[in-house]
Amino acid sequence: MADLLGSILSSMEKPPSLSDQETRRRAREQAARLKKLQEQEKQQKVEFRKRMEKEVSDFIQDSGQIKKKFQPMNKIERSILHDVVEVAGLTSFSFGDDDECRYVMIFKKEFAPSDEELDSYRRGEEWDPQKAEEKRKLKELAQRQEEEAAQQGPVVVSPTSDYKDKYSHLIGKGAAKDAAHMLQANKTYGCVPVANKRDTRSIEEAMNEIRAKKRLRQSGEELPPTS
Repeated sequence: MADLLGSILSSMEKPPSLSDQETRRRAREQAARLKKLQEQEKQQKVEFRKRMEKEVSDFIQDSGQIKKKFQPMNKIERSILHDVVEVAGLTSFSFGDDDECRYVMIFKKEFAPSDEELDSYRRGEEWDPQKAEEKRKLKELAQRQEEEAAQQGPVVVSPTSDYKDKYSHLIGKGAAKDAAHMLQANKTYGCVPVANKRDTRSIEEAMNEIRAKKRLRQSGEELPPTS
């Protein structure tokens, strides 16, 4: 009987120690805090969406407004606002280089921004329709001038006076014409007549002439000098 009771007691789990109980208590508290934070965050998103829906609705009903700029928001808030705007049938864009400074602008469909206006916002500049219109007209004028210049062809510049008349007191009126005579190449320059190139002697005649010149040269060397 004692052996049976001992085996039963040994097979039973030991009661948790104080350290294990503390660890489990802390884990439960952390899970509860996390759940509470998640619920708070969810509630904040719901409240933020309702507030954005109210502002977007007021913007739509205000006929004097064609666009609206919101304060900088974090990424989650911008995402919620973009979703509200899309559901409302409007157009929205985010601007700003730094994520903490990015903001949202919404536009009514019939007043959607042009590419020039969007570029101005991306550069951090205010959009001025009057200046933009003046810039557009200047650009069109420059483009028309370029097209007209291309159709007219290259511009021919004609001198207002003749250089010969300008310097006639120095070179005279006929000097330039006399100096501009036509030069003709001498075709015989550097050429040797064909008769000089061709040797009509036979080989025997040429050899005899060479021998005679050689004997003449030798005989001249053997003659004693005269006193």
